[in-house]
Amino acid sequence: MADQEGMPAPETAGGLGAENPWEGFRSGFVALLGRPNSGKSTLVNAIVGTKVAIVSDKAQTTRHAVRGVLHREGVQVVFVDTPGIHKPRTALGERLNATAAGAADGVDVVCLCVDATRPLGRGDRFIADQLSPDSIVVVTKTDAAPRAKVAAQLAAAGDLGFAEYFPTSARTGKGVDALVNRLCEHMPPGPPLYPPDMVRDMPEARWVAELVREQLLAVTREELPHSITVAVAEWEWPRIRVDILVERESQKPMVIGKRGSVLKQAGTAARAQLPKGVFLELRVGVEKNWQRRPEMLDRFGYGPGSAAD
Repeated sequence: MADQEGMPAPETAGGLGAENPWEGFRSGFVALLGRPNSGKSTLVNAIVGTKVAIVSDKAQTTRHAVRGVLHREGVQVVFVDTPGIHKPRTALGERLNATAAGAADGVDVVCLCVDATRPLGRGDRFIADQLSPDSIVVVTKTDAAPRAKVAAQLAAAGDLGFAEYFPTSARTGKGVDALVNRLCEHMPPGPPLYPPDMVRDMPEARWVAELVREQLLAVTREELPHSITVAVAEWEWPRIRVDILVERESQKPMVIGKRGSVLKQAGTAARAQLPKGVFLELRVGVEKNWQRRPEMLDRFGYGPGSAAD
């Protein structure tokens, strides 16, 4: 996986030879797959110990493969958060599914995330059928489900025929350490793939755009979140201009809000997560039916491998 496009080259300080500074070190990749809203992003954030992926209660919040890096003594694990796999209705949906499937290629471990609060459905089984038998099932959100329901979900997941099963709660932390310890054991010998101070592999411009989109997801409703895409148009530090694009003229007032209230709320919340002194300018425009236009999806970086743009 480490030699795929966009991946960093392994650090080989000291070169080859008898004195290998990374003797005994292990490193590798873990991809998290699942249906939309199965708790993948929240779990990655809990594992890494800081925010590396945006979260919301809206389906298809994750639109890119997002990499979070866990550093432990003697081991480094790169967790790849992926878009939820679903029945696509647009060209964007098809690309999100392709991004998720592509993220599983060549990784060391694949985790299938199953929501404890929802019955195991056809979508879960569809994803499971695409995975290797040595994949790991992670039952998420166990804090939000009664104990009997969690037990039933684990029993149902057991019928999928995978190697291991872990109940977890990203909110309380229960079960997370046991999962991470096991994943660390699965990592093969190899040097660190990222510097020790790096926890998120995402271009800064994309991260800023994602923070703005996260806040818009929190304050908009109905189908509008799916019609929003966000991109940094200008970056002249500390001034950043972010373009927010919707699909129809009638959607612009919904994003702006009365007297700019929605836009102001989203901008304030996003700015609070950026370095002090950043000037964040938000503009709203229309790109008609962008979800269905391949050239627009290319422009906004939606597709397999786009996380490394």
